Amino acid sequence: MGRVVAADLVIMGRILAPYGVLGWLKIHPDTEMLDGLLDYKTWWIGKDENWRELVVESAKIHNDVLVAKLQEIDGRDAAFACKGKQVAVPRALLPQPEENEYYWSDLIGLDVKNQQNVDFGKITDVLETGANDVIVVKSDKAHGDKERLIPFTAQAILDVDLDAKTMLVDWDAEF
Repeated sequence: MGRVVAADLVIMGRILAPYGVLGWLKIHPDTEMLDGLLDYKTWWIGKDENWRELVVESAKIHNDVLVAKLQEIDGRDAAFACKGKQVAVPRALLPQPEENEYYWSDLIGLDVKNQQNVDFGKITDVLETGANDVIVVKSDKAHGDKERLIPFTAQAILDVDLDAKTMLVDWDAEF
């Protein structure tokens, strides 16, 4: 596959740590199904604008994480160098999300305001809680340096505009 820029990738997980001494990686998947990454023969590993495509030699579910051996990652030191990096696949290989469904990585960085036009900050993370997903919204120091946890439900999330990078929520500024 040719050159891929970060905007063409969808983050599907992150590398937690080495697994063993032979270059295997322990990966926390950010996919709806734990085995979602196993559908892809190559993964893109990196962060920000620094990505490289690696062939998946072997991967499997282990407890609540994935463990994987990627080509070119040989030995514990090489695996340790990957710790904290993200795992992604090209958007073109993924199915289109249904209406009102979004890839988590598309939500990260959106500006969030409520109906009273109070700026809550940017989405920094999305958490799976069992009942429903929750967005983590952090404001900067100028806006109170506050963190809010807002349920990703139809009642709380009124509008998502990926092109404008905004989200409108029905959420009290005091929470």
